[in-house]
Amino acid sequence: MSVMKRMSMIFKAKANKALDRAEDPRETLDYSYQRQLEMLQKVRRGVADVATSRKRLELQINQLEQQQNKLTDQGKKALQVGREDLAREALTRRSGLDSQLNDLRAQYQQLQGEEEKLTLASQRLQAKVDSFRTRKETIKATYTAAEAQTKINEAFSGISEEMGDVGLAIQRAEEKTENMKARAGAIDELLASGALEDFSGPRDDIQAELDRMGSGPGVDLELERLKAELGQGPAPKELNQGSPTAQPQQQQHDTPQQAPWPQQPGGAQ
Repeated sequence: MSVMKRMSMIFKAKANKALDRAEDPRETLDYSYQRQLEMLQKVRRGVADVATSRKRLELQINQLEQQQNKLTDQGKKALQVGREDLAREALTRRSGLDSQLNDLRAQYQQLQGEEEKLTLASQRLQAKVDSFRTRKETIKATYTAAEAQTKINEAFSGISEEMGDVGLAIQRAEEKTENMKARAGAIDELLASGALEDFSGPRDDIQAELDRMGSGPGVDLELERLKAELGQGPAPKELNQGSPTAQPQQQQHDTPQQAPWPQQPGGAQ
């Protein structure tokens, strides 16, 4: 296949697909119905034209028949008065009218036949147009209902373009919301751990240092527990117990002896 033929085939395929996508059966049916009405109108106009021509011939035939009768009467009167020459002239003219009448009657019969055919064709076409109109409206109503049902089903299933856009918008909004929540949680954790400083309030270095020191024993205790589970160390001690501190030995202070009272003379104290 040559390049030109392939290009022509591709172009025709693309054009056919585009036309098929743009075609609306309801518009096509309406256009076909309009064309049939125009055709019916032309047939009716043809019937009217043929009927007009037939009527014109009919009038001409009537006029010639009246002239023919008049010439016949004139021939009779000429014979009555002995004017055979006038009677011959009247009959000669009448003979010419007979030839014209025969031609007009033949044309009249032909037009009358054409009028009957066109009238019958107009009636058949009218019946066809009426039937097409009924079928057209039925097809349009069925197509409209099917189109509405399809849109409803697509909306329910979420595959329609409109609902697809809405679904994507909702999905993006949910993803952004989750990202913001995760970011807010991460920042809270960083602020709580001291990795980030909160510049919105007064800075307390002493409290920050105490918080940092307070978080150390918890990690050490958890490490000791893991070592104890693995048999790598003794069981950890509770934080509230702390390391046993030696009780301060109670210093025994000799009770100071009360100084003896000076002996009174005679041994009395």
